[in-house]
Amino acid sequence: MTETQSPPSSLKLIGIGKTFKEEFCDMIGATQMFSDFDWRDIETLSGYMQAYEASDGAALFREGDNGHYMCLIFKGRVDIYKEDHHDKKKIVAIVGAGKTLGEMAIIDGESRSATAIVSEPTTLAILTKENFLRITNEKPPLAAKILLKIARLLSQRLRRTSGLLVDYLED
Repeated sequence: MTETQSPPSSLKLIGIGKTFKEEFCDMIGATQMFSDFDWRDIETLSGYMQAYEASDGAALFREGDNGHYMCLIFKGRVDIYKEDHHDKKKIVAIVGAGKTLGEMAIIDGESRSATAIVSEPTTLAILTKENFLRITNEKPPLAAKILLKIARLLSQRLRRTSGLLVDYLED
């Protein structure tokens, strides 16, 4: 990872060696996004990711930050906040074990649309945009599988949001 793409300093890098690699692959395979990937793809993907621990209160990213990575949550919980027009923070989502956040960052690299704060001790993995681009060059079939998963996830979220917004539309 380049310095501009490194994760927050509040995260503690964990796991080194062959023993951890198998545990890491098990954790990746247990996530909603990658549960149906074959073991070979999970092992390959694990080589492009790093695992971290985060303490309660740690910011994974803040609204407006440059987006350079997505996170897979293995254990713990992360609250996603947006500020309303009165600058009041409101929780818009809670992300727990097996879920992902920040996927748009590896696709578009735009500024973060929300703030992600760890609300209980959390174990997670990070896939940087730089490493995702490496996957697209080095392992195109794997990159296509990941993109399809992200597209499906974003589509589901958009459908859910559209369903919620209809109640706020005036006749």
